[in-house]
Amino acid sequence: MTTDFDHAANVVRQFDKDRYLSALLAPETHRDGLMALYAYSAEIARVRELVSEPLPGEVRLQWWRDLLEGTEHGAVASNPVANALLQTIERYALPKQSLLAMADARVFDLYNDQMPSLNDLEGYAGETVSGLIQLACLVLNDGKDPGTATAAGHAGVAYALTGLMRALPWHASRQQMYLPKDVCERHNLDTESVFRGETTPELRAVLAEIRGHVRHHLGRVRQVAEEVPTACQSAFLPLVLVEPFLKKLEQDSLDPLKEVAELSQLRRQWILWRASGNVLKAI
Repeated sequence: MTTDFDHAANVVRQFDKDRYLSALLAPETHRDGLMALYAYSAEIARVRELVSEPLPGEVRLQWWRDLLEGTEHGAVASNPVANALLQTIERYALPKQSLLAMADARVFDLYNDQMPSLNDLEGYAGETVSGLIQLACLVLNDGKDPGTATAAGHAGVAYALTGLMRALPWHASRQQMYLPKDVCERHNLDTESVFRGETTPELRAVLAEIRGHVRHHLGRVRQVAEEVPTACQSAFLPLVLVEPFLKKLEQDSLDPLKEVAELSQLRRQWILWRASGNVLKAI
């Protein structure tokens, strides 16, 4: 019989393959908890794809908030991801505020406002990805404080910014602008040129600066790597893909508005498997 956790794992496999693979390489006893967290993240991350207007998207995100706050209005029993998440929260005594912050941050995805600043972008990354990594560490540490907040904070920003640069063609096609306004202004980038699909020197300069910020955060993760308990390393496993993606993104031959920087599925699996024995040394 398919369980709620089996369904959650299927959601992660379909919508977040790298985290799915990383969870498979985690200790089996905590695998269900990781899949529940990652399925929740995947569900709220794809809300914009499921709606044609922002308001229905806000309603979907509010449903998750109500669930976490205990004020849901039915239908929870028919949502296996929600059931798996609630069981995981109870088993590991997870802080609901972090999960609520993830949903709150995803409201930005529903609109076409430009990200105001690099600081705002890092805050968004912190709530959507760093928070997820920290929750995964709690699961892997059996609900006890793992002391990984600093490492998770920097890891999440590095991973999220890399993902947003890779998704630039997709975001530009639907008039979304995650490239922060202050960085764009610093390099005189006309954001309308991005929406027109024009890859300019100004755009390449913006992306180069953001790649520099990613590498800064990777460096900060390395500085505190020894503070991360061995049990929690699986939470950081997707981070080993960041540097290979950055190298793809900085190739002159890649058009950042027309091509997604990609690695073959086989290579991604090999990188993750090879790093799984000592994750933080592989970052």
